[in-house]
Amino acid sequence: MAASIATRCLRATRAPGNFLKIAQAPIARPSTRFPSSAFRTFSTTPLREIRKYTKDHEWVDLSADKTSGVIGISEYAAEELGDVVYVELPEDGKTFQAGDSIGAVESVKSAADINAPLSCRVTSVNMLLEEKPGTINQVPEDDSHGGGWIAKVAVDEQGVKDFENLMDAEEYKAFTGSDE
Repeated sequence: MAASIATRCLRATRAPGNFLKIAQAPIARPSTRFPSSAFRTFSTTPLREIRKYTKDHEWVDLSADKTSGVIGISEYAAEELGDVVYVELPEDGKTFQAGDSIGAVESVKSAADINAPLSCRVTSVNMLLEEKPGTINQVPEDDSHGGGWIAKVAVDEQGVKDFENLMDAEEYKAFTGSDE
């Protein structure tokens, strides 16, 4: 039927003298068989995460539904630490309050605790960092597979409240005085 509608709309015919004559047929009306609400568009774009930072230089990406997140250290912290040689990861399944030490990072220059930016329960840790701690220096704010993230967490209502008190990217940039 689609071909017949297309051919009905514009028909080319040969007129005397070999000139092409175009005749228009009535345009087909859309079917009223389905209400317009039957055709809804759905986005295939994943829901974006919201990233915030602490004054101790940790970052957290909170999922759009505010039930899960990813924690890591900021690029600023990674640069200040220098070459990371060891990462102490949090215990999988353990619950932390905002500000609790969940692990540590050691570099050739110094060592620093990694603090929970919000109340959470650890659901997964980045085991790659045990083998390749320098990943934190290469991609500290990457929460994908192969990135420098520390832990994936489940977040409750208190964690969401804690999250609201953290700095967004612009505030963090002003806090660190960085140009990036």
